[in-house]
Amino acid sequence: MNLHEYQARDILERFGIPFPRGGVATTSQEAMAIAAQLAGPVMVKAQVHTGGRGKAGGVQRARNPAEAAAHASRILGMTIHDLRVQKVLVVPAAEIASESYLGVIVDRAAQRPVVMGSAAGGMDIEDVAARTPERIQRVPVDPRYGLLPHQATALGFVLYRDLAQVRAAADIAEKLYAAFYAVGASLVEINPLVTTPDGRVVALDAKLVVDDNELTRRPEIAALRDLSAEAPSERQARDHGLSFIKLNGSVGCCVNGAGLAMATMDLVKFYGGEPANFLDIGGSSNPQKVVAALQIISGDPGVKAILFNIFGGITRCDDVATGIVQATQQFPLTVPLVIRLTGTNEAEAIAILTNAGFSALTDMDEAVRRAVALAHA
Repeated sequence: MNLHEYQARDILERFGIPFPRGGVATTSQEAMAIAAQLAGPVMVKAQVHTGGRGKAGGVQRARNPAEAAAHASRILGMTIHDLRVQKVLVVPAAEIASESYLGVIVDRAAQRPVVMGSAAGGMDIEDVAARTPERIQRVPVDPRYGLLPHQATALGFVLYRDLAQVRAAADIAEKLYAAFYAVGASLVEINPLVTTPDGRVVALDAKLVVDDNELTRRPEIAALRDLSAEAPSERQARDHGLSFIKLNGSVGCCVNGAGLAMATMDLVKFYGGEPANFLDIGGSSNPQKVVAALQIISGDPGVKAILFNIFGGITRCDDVATGIVQATQQFPLTVPLVIRLTGTNEAEAIAILTNAGFSALTDMDEAVRRAVALAHA
């Protein structure tokens, strides 16, 4: 679950991480009032679950309350990466001497949390990670003990040379890890972590992603979910118990099992296509899951062909076939559909599909090649 910046700030502030004060506005008048209270230049920042807000024009500096209202009026309602901005955060425009980065992530390769720090913080930290990864210091953390003081101090020296700033950064790193652990996060970032001309170390931005598996244990965090800020397809998938991630390709994929889903996406790329999504219907044999999955995929205008790739084990092929038939009866498809079924009740599934006018393949490579070719047609 993604949190808005203002929500992440509130949580991190409770752990003692210093942020400039600010306020959230849903109208230009509210933005003007907050700017007037702050009494100085401010930043008006779009609150939306995506990166690249600044480059998209969603972060603007205002010299006075009237200018803050004008910026808020333009930002509210704008679309950034297909997400509509409904709130803005208004904060003081800090004078910055330097920008750094601090973050914590669950590293599956290391099988533990990893705290990351870089003196090259700011808007282009993604480029730093891609082009010069050696500029990002990574510290694996033993979850039994947490981030130890000497580890935090070493990170502080990665960011700064001034001893007072090193100590401040180390303190923030320890508090950042404590917050990460306390809320069950999969990612938390401060970017940028800045120094001011008078030498203070202050966090200016925050990102926090909470593992969905933690939400039943932390209802106070689950209550922060902003459904209006999520893509409708992701909400629909979650409501039906589907694992779904929207991508930018043209081959819509519906698969059972995360491993097979990843293999299917790799094979789509191998044969020259691009997957439009990751969608795992899981091990359920409920045909309504298949109906929901097909509805989600077919609702993506970028999808030019749909591929079902089902390996029946716990998931029964005949139930999937029933779901496909029901779905196509409820909303006829406008793009071609390729079906590959093999495993439990395979013969029954093929009979169901044949009676409904569909054909089914059993070879995975052949099905993927056909779906890619249809998407390119």
